[in-house]
Amino acid sequence: MGGPWRWVRAGLVLLVMGLLSGSQPSDCAHLSGSFTLDQFFRFVIKFGFQKTEKHSQQNTESDTFGYIYGNVTSRMNLTVPITLAVLDKHNFLEFYANRNNFDRDVACQRMFDKLDKVAFNSGCNKGAEADYLRRIPCERGKLCPDEDSPSNVVSGSQFTYVISDPNVPRFWYVSMVACYQNQTTCQWHHYDYRKFHSQPPEIDFDIQLVNGNPNRQSASFFNPLLFHFSFDQQNTLEMYLIFFVIYLVMFPLQVYAVRLQKHPVTRLFTVSLLLEFISVCLLLTHTVRYAMNGIGSKNLAITGDIFDIFSRTSFMLILLLLAKGWAVTRLQISVSSWILLMVIWIPYCAIHVLLYIWNRTEVDIISDTDEYQTWPGWLVLACRSTMMLWFLWELRITMKYEHSTQKLDFLLHFGASSLVWFIYLPIVAIIAVNVNPLWRYKLLLGITNSADCLAYCVMMGLLWPNRAGQYMLLTGSNYAGMDELDEFNEAPHIVHRDSDSVLRVDCDDEYADNDDEIETLVLSTDDLLSTGNNHNASSGIETPPTTIVSTGGSKPLILNGRSRNHL
Repeated sequence: MGGPWRWVRAGLVLLVMGLLSGSQPSDCAHLSGSFTLDQFFRFVIKFGFQKTEKHSQQNTESDTFGYIYGNVTSRMNLTVPITLAVLDKHNFLEFYANRNNFDRDVACQRMFDKLDKVAFNSGCNKGAEADYLRRIPCERGKLCPDEDSPSNVVSGSQFTYVISDPNVPRFWYVSMVACYQNQTTCQWHHYDYRKFHSQPPEIDFDIQLVNGNPNRQSASFFNPLLFHFSFDQQNTLEMYLIFFVIYLVMFPLQVYAVRLQKHPVTRLFTVSLLLEFISVCLLLTHTVRYAMNGIGSKNLAITGDIFDIFSRTSFMLILLLLAKGWAVTRLQISVSSWILLMVIWIPYCAIHVLLYIWNRTEVDIISDTDEYQTWPGWLVLACRSTMMLWFLWELRITMKYEHSTQKLDFLLHFGASSLVWFIYLPIVAIIAVNVNPLWRYKLLLGITNSADCLAYCVMMGLLWPNRAGQYMLLTGSNYAGMDELDEFNEAPHIVHRDSDSVLRVDCDDEYADNDDEIETLVLSTDDLLSTGNNHNASSGIETPPTTIVSTGGSKPLILNGRSRNHL
């Protein structure tokens, strides 16, 4: 029990260190912070707004517009205002790509060259209809100078954008840039603070992004479940709630089962299920808070994700152990097998954690790349596929040396169901590449959580006390000679006298003198375990514990301390 928890703690420490070493724009819907002008450009957030219904009207129950509103102020007076830009993807990509020009004046001109043709400006482009730009900072207690319709501004805010797209949902991008437009020449220039200030001014902002009218949050019961969520994350609250209810039922049942059936494999599965249950609880708590305030709890979300990683990797460890025959054909695994397993499994866990850190700190949020479209993601999928092949190899060896029909049937069904669990993620990751980014996150989240939940349900059924005894060695506390049985189980079961070790049983004296006839007896692990007990029961004689001695040449097999000729 100490092993898995030790790796959980180590993973959490590694994750926190990784997250602290990097940074990325916030994924909250309620943003507060500051923009220092020596940065030149500040990307704020990428947010998906839902499709606007055709008959939607502002400030009514049918209002399905998106809203961006808030306050932007500064403790320092700027000589000229800089710019807040809210752009759709079509206009943003070129705007964003030109930000890195070494000459800041040239960068400003190129960034706004295309926008000048479509963005409304009361002094330079009155004929345009697109409301993309705001001059900031705004004077405290007053509306921003570009807000010419005060009735459209959300109460308590200095500016408001109303997002309307009647065709499809769409991502919108919010950013700030230290550029200003000369109202006389209509040319764009870089605001070089060094010409006007001794220290770079800071612009403080408090911005909210919502799907639905912020003045009518209580008008609909359904609205709070979608209000603060970007379109690509909508309905995740209901998803987590469903899985929470499922695991809330499953975990107490598994605790009951593990108390009846004390064995390392059931305990390890209980730990894996507990990790997943804790993960769902933490993520549900974060999501509920996010639905309420648009912020949530980032620490809870990170902790929930890391618990989910260790739950999945520990479940994979269980599958590999069962494939090696642990608790099916043997009760122990050799030290060398354990070392090999840990040498492969521990790096796999570390790669999973590194992928999570990479996804949160290094993947550009501007792009539509998900975690499985990066090289760490490809590495994880490759490692998972390798683990799947190893699983099949170990399962093949276990089935090769098992002759119990009941156990072979179990191993066959177990292998087929486990193979589905191993291979679903690479297949889904490949399919997700061709899925619209607005739907991709929910697709990956829903399928991965559903597949994991189904896998836990199947494993719970296989390990249930009244079923597992039919094909697993989970009950019984004393198996004398089990080490020798494991060695026997890994060796060839059909061998020839005078060349290899021979397992031979003579029940009739007439075969004792026939040296030309070779007799072999192929036994399963269950048969060997029950041999001594059946013989004792039939003879009524108390005998020593059963031992097995594998001998070479034509020497007799010794069972219960007696030679085969005296059986």
